[in-house]
Amino acid sequence: MWAEIKSYFVYFLTGGVFTALIVALEENGSRMLSGFATLIPVFTLVAYFFIGESRGGAAVGQHAWFVLVGTIISWVPYMVLVAFLAPRIGPKPAIGAGLAGFFLLAGAYLLIVYHYHLFGEA
Repeated sequence: MWAEIKSYFVYFLTGGVFTALIVALEENGSRMLSGFATLIPVFTLVAYFFIGESRGGAAVGQHAWFVLVGTIISWVPYMVLVAFLAPRIGPKPAIGAGLAGFFLLAGAYLLIVYHYHLFGEA
């Protein structure tokens, strides 16, 4: 049990370090570097490394297909909403609207994936 808790702590710290680095770069005027770092799929990079270690390449492959389709269905509309609404209503309401759209689409996507048993064990 302690080994599992230790692993989760390492996962948490790894993701947090990447997030803090991206924010620090932006706050220090390194917009190009923070933008590049933001484009790196940090969370999937970290998660797939650890999933690969614990469950192997097949699990990473299944999960990658699951996330790719989910990204198109839910994340792309989220970004479009934020980009379109932020200049018109401000960043916080735009992010809220984007997240509402994201959660609606992601929820529908997950219901379909689990109902039809798509992507293996996703």
